Amino acid sequence: MTPSKPSESRLAALRAALYRGIPALLAGCIFLAAWELYVDLSGIKPSILPAPSRIVIQGWLNREALISNTWPTLGATLGGFALSLAFAFAASILMDFVPFMRRALLPIFIASQTLPLVAIAPLVVLWFGFGLLPKILLVALVTFFPLLVALLQGYESTDRDIAELLNSMKASRWRIFRLARLPSSLPYFFAGLRISITYAVVGAIFAEYAGAARGLGIYILNAKNNFRPDLVLAAVVVSAVLTLCLFGLTLMIQRLVMPWQQSGEQRR
Repeated sequence: MTPSKPSESRLAALRAALYRGIPALLAGCIFLAAWELYVDLSGIKPSILPAPSRIVIQGWLNREALISNTWPTLGATLGGFALSLAFAFAASILMDFVPFMRRALLPIFIASQTLPLVAIAPLVVLWFGFGLLPKILLVALVTFFPLLVALLQGYESTDRDIAELLNSMKASRWRIFRLARLPSSLPYFFAGLRISITYAVVGAIFAEYAGAARGLGIYILNAKNNFRPDLVLAAVVVSAVLTLCLFGLTLMIQRLVMPWQQSGEQRR
């Protein structure tokens, strides 16, 4: 019994993904091996530069503390990113339908990205307390602008012929947006989504630095104060893995929403 074509295409895509990941995997292994060798040969103290093996061992021994501090960071990341996504989508629609609002709001949004997070984070914590809300707001502040710009650029990429055809058929402004402008923005939207999700975890950790009871940011801060760089780097590894998982999730969602793009890539 021969396998179905969808199964064959999925296996081919998996093999292609593994093949593309080999160079990065080799580079990472070489870097870690060189790091381990340098620490062993130089005799540098673990309190200054721990070896990768020590980071893994200490991370495993302190896994319960790491896991318990990961959940608050993940909650702030997802909550802030959801707020960012909703706000960017609503603002992009408003700015696309009302050009005056685009001219009025876009400079303000650009200016908001010039605010140093190290200065604004303590103020947000002061205004909203040490709970989850200030972390969500700070993550949203960090991540919404790439989404907004990607959506606006996606709307502008709409094929003029399609828009004019719908307009000649007396389609409403909303119908043109739904049938032409919104689908055209999907590739740009997912590009912005991948950029924003890489900032989200970092934003949540930095927000915890400004004031929190638990989280990876607090764990890193306590480990630094106790002169434990191995635990600091173990928490950094956890945050990196968390970011990679969220990045991979965005790719999966894109393939579900835009299966035709994956088929086109396979043909190339």
